[in-house]
Amino acid sequence: MSTVTTASRRQGRGGRERILAAAARLFATQGINATGMEQIAEQAPVSKRTLYAHFRTKSDLVIAHLQDLASTGHTLESALIREDIPARERILALFVPPAADAAPVRGCPFIDAAAEFPDPRSAVHSYAREQKLLMVRLVTALVTELGCREPAALAEQLVTLADGAASRAMVLSDPDYGRHARAAAEVLLENALPGTS
Repeated sequence: MSTVTTASRRQGRGGRERILAAAARLFATQGINATGMEQIAEQAPVSKRTLYAHFRTKSDLVIAHLQDLASTGHTLESALIREDIPARERILALFVPPAADAAPVRGCPFIDAAAEFPDPRSAVHSYAREQKLLMVRLVTALVTELGCREPAALAEQLVTLADGAASRAMVLSDPDYGRHARAAAEVLLENALPGTS
């Protein structure tokens, strides 16, 4: 077997993962719409044929990217499903700053994607909406577990704080911006617990 053939086959392995990794880097630094499919193929590196074999459209790639972030725990929502920490701490984990080496500060990838695909009927916007609705359901379950009053309303308030903090962190390039929202979340939780007025 020739060296060229061996190298070509090696480069062909893991193409999907390389495409997703390249897309994640480029989407984070440039934004989704500013990143072309050709640029992603070049950065992966894969041929355009391989790229389109894995992802027929850019929307397919964006949704796969968002699904990958969600499944690997790289979203705000990932803290909510951890069973190794108590319910209250899971909620407050929504406001923990990203890792120090997580640059640039991008905020919530679902909000970012919805902003770049503003048509609510688009597949990307629909997927982002589903994830934000899932987030409020998860928080509702946690505040219900804590015995908080009016859990549905409280959950909406908490996710609004989390999403707002993530957005402001991105705009201000301040990864620790969530500390302000965390302080407000602690007050909301304290006031909603049984036995408090």
